Amino acid sequence: MTLRNDLLLRALRREPAERTPVWFMRQAGRALPEYRAIRERASLLEICRNPDLCAEVTIQPVRRYGVDAAILFADIMLPLIGVGVDLDIVEGVGPVVAHPIAAGSDLSVLRPLEPADVAFVADDIAAVLARLGNEVPLIGFSGAPFTLASYLIEGRPSRDFLRTKRLMYGAPALWDELMMRLARVVAAYLRIQVEAGVHALQLFDSWVGALSLGDYVRYVRPYVRAIFDEIAELPVPTIHFGVGTAHVLEAMRDAGGDTIGVDWRLPLDAAWERIGHDRGIQGNLDPMALHAPAQVMEAQAADILRRAAGRPGHTFNVGHGIHPQTDPDQVSRLVEFVRRMSERERGEPAASERILPPSPSSVS
Repeated sequence: MTLRNDLLLRALRREPAERTPVWFMRQAGRALPEYRAIRERASLLEICRNPDLCAEVTIQPVRRYGVDAAILFADIMLPLIGVGVDLDIVEGVGPVVAHPIAAGSDLSVLRPLEPADVAFVADDIAAVLARLGNEVPLIGFSGAPFTLASYLIEGRPSRDFLRTKRLMYGAPALWDELMMRLARVVAAYLRIQVEAGVHALQLFDSWVGALSLGDYVRYVRPYVRAIFDEIAELPVPTIHFGVGTAHVLEAMRDAGGDTIGVDWRLPLDAAWERIGHDRGIQGNLDPMALHAPAQVMEAQAADILRRAAGRPGHTFNVGHGIHPQTDPDQVSRLVEFVRRMSERERGEPAASERILPPSPSSVS
């Protein structure tokens, strides 16, 4: 099926486009009152296991904001739930693992992932695509091995990753086996999503910025590279994203991904120069700029577009995720601003300025 709006896919492949595509991490979620209404009757995991609810939540931001892509409403822990890890997503806390990994015997739970383990995800994707039609691409995703490992070892979200680093440094053979098993699970999970019909993939390594460059290269990069090598044959473009990763951008690039997602801590042009213009770039507005006065938010967005300089390969996004207290109208305002500004920079008339032919019904 040919997409009516394939701007994101063109950007991820560094192909020319008439404007910069825009979507947002966490665009489907607590910032939307229509999502909160659904959450009053269903938990996050219940939504993930209900294709109708998942499709509705996934499409809500496309409907409200007019973004150029949908991202499947899911959680990065779903593949671990699929293989049998005993965990829950606790409101206000995040993933909580019943039996954290501390020894080699604990790895037995991380068996190979089979399609039947996450059949509900394929059902969700089918339901989303049926509703979405050919409007915009659908992005699938997974957490990356380090981020998943941190939850498995800590048992819950952590600020200092003490247990994770203690195991990483003190039991390197155990660490390597854990990361390889996770890499296989993640690669299988991404493949399942592509076979179900998603148009692009994003690998979230949300917490990898907690590592030094040397530790990233030694303890993480080989396993991320193994994932991208495994899925290289799949016919979809890929995004590789982490938070607080200014010091490891080149190493992340070497690990893989057609486009590298960057947070707001480094100017976009400086980040792109370091990554290399043979890759796309995604980002990189500070999510808190959406809480600033409109003129401040728009000035920051304009600066990002100026630094991208209209070069093929830029996808506009926030540098982490939309905050739950963000005003949805402010998000809509930002989408329209990016659309209008990037069209003008490319010499295209803004949508509001185009002279459209009369519709057939208006012709006498």
